[in-house]
Amino acid sequence: MDYVLRTVGLSKKYKKHLAVNEADMTICRGDIYGFVGENGSGKTTIIRLITGLIFPHAGRFELFGVPNDSVNIRDARRKVGAVVESPSIYQNMSAYDNLKMQCMILGIPADERIAQTLDIVGLGYLLNEKKHASNFSLGMRQRLGIAMALLGEPEFLLLDEPMNGLDPAGIVEIRELILKLNRERNITFLISSHILTELSLVATKYGIISKGHIIKEITAAQLQEELAKTTEITVDRPEELTKLFADLYPDRAISYIPNGIRFVGEMDLNTVLSAIIDAGIRITGVNCRETSFEEYYLETIGGKRG
Repeated sequence: MDYVLRTVGLSKKYKKHLAVNEADMTICRGDIYGFVGENGSGKTTIIRLITGLIFPHAGRFELFGVPNDSVNIRDARRKVGAVVESPSIYQNMSAYDNLKMQCMILGIPADERIAQTLDIVGLGYLLNEKKHASNFSLGMRQRLGIAMALLGEPEFLLLDEPMNGLDPAGIVEIRELILKLNRERNITFLISSHILTELSLVATKYGIISKGHIIKEITAAQLQEELAKTTEITVDRPEELTKLFADLYPDRAISYIPNGIRFVGEMDLNTVLSAIIDAGIRITGVNCRETSFEEYYLETIGGKRG
């Protein structure tokens, strides 16, 4: 497995407050890692630890296989781009001048790289535009921030709440940009967000964090299985129901509940219920439900379902 990031027991304390508590996470090359947690859960602190803005007091991490205490960690961080909290944009400068300043900081050639990067993020029309960033929409500023992070041609991009405060059109633009960069340039992403429905449209893997501790990591495919439709049927003669169901769907896995069965996934419920009635079995209850991502998240962190 080609790991981009692994953390083991990563912890960060501010005085008596444990902001990150023995966090273990794994991000593989090509992942779009949805980092989910409530405000103050430790998402931004972990991003700051990875980018070297702050240092852990315990635990460790590896970036592209390089330990965080290695002399080579600076070289590994050159493969990383980040937009932490909000884009670091000079409001009184144009898009071009902001990117030129970033190129100077990185020590890379400006003109050709700037034009290419603006095109990538859909801001090519701003190349010769003198309008200051203070007059940009929030979505334009977010894309400009991502452009600045892309100038160093990173392999791993960390975005902290990139869709926060955007209108629906801006959210779609950022979502499509993330997918484009992942598919066409094979950039691996860590995206922290509390907008679960939007994350579900891009993420290939999730890390759920609460109170500084990563409670669960799960792939998008595994999550879909967890959220699949569940149907429970109870009857007056459950033994006959079990036999009937096995005859109708011999390859379908079921689980048993008091006085009935439970099955997961789509099924022709009308056919099942008609067969039960035709067999003279009295139905005492039918319960169908699908778990939303929000419900799953709340249950995982110890909240209550609605």
